Amino acid sequence: MNGAFYIGALGLDAQQRALDVVANNIANINTTGFKRQAVRFSELVSPVRDGQDLPVAGSDQALGLSGVSIGATTHVWSQGEITQTGQPLDLAINGDGFLELIGSAGRTLLWRGGTLKVNADGYLAASDGTVLRAMISVPQGSSNLIIGADGAVSVTPDGSTQAKQIGQLDIVLAKDLDGLADDGSGYYEAQDPSTIYTVKPGEEGGGSLVQGGIETGNVQLTNEMVTLMLLQRAYGANAQVVQAADQLMSIANDLRH
Repeated sequence: MNGAFYIGALGLDAQQRALDVVANNIANINTTGFKRQAVRFSELVSPVRDGQDLPVAGSDQALGLSGVSIGATTHVWSQGEITQTGQPLDLAINGDGFLELIGSAGRTLLWRGGTLKVNADGYLAASDGTVLRAMISVPQGSSNLIIGADGAVSVTPDGSTQAKQIGQLDIVLAKDLDGLADDGSGYYEAQDPSTIYTVKPGEEGGGSLVQGGIETGNVQLTNEMVTLMLLQRAYGANAQVVQAADQLMSIANDLRH
């Protein structure tokens, strides 16, 4: 069987998956805190063959074809632009790190920030109701919520003119960013919880908090469009490999008549 069919098919599959990643990046260009993804390609290397062009005994038959595949799909953690909204419940991180939330079954979720709200129980939470791990309770009737760059959270209680600190937000850093799993809803989760640790905002490499701002996605449309065109050309080239292999097989079949 002509190996070019399989080599072309491997290339088509890899380029299609890469196109899907780029399309997802472009679709989330306006998603708060979104981190673009990049594809790493890996070359498949043929095993050692003998004089009769047969794989040497003991070699991996699964690697009998050359070609390209997707080695990994990783996030690019560069800082997105912080847009000032003036809304006191909008919160962004300027620098590295995440805010820690409590997911279902006590899971630790990591969040780059966005719009907060006070949930039905009076705790600060993400817009979907996922509570911050700091469990900051906002007294009913209080006003003037302030979140400092150092993470200190204060409000002015009802009937008072003095601000009162009600909690502290810390920054969570990950030793291995590639070890964070994306759940598709703007949250990340460490596959190994021992690789994350907590620091004060603005200290030990952690970013500072920006109240009244949101971080836009770090997607650059121009770069994504250029990548999209390159992938389309590579996809077309692999399709031509399959087409050429089909033509060669057709010629070989005609020789029998």
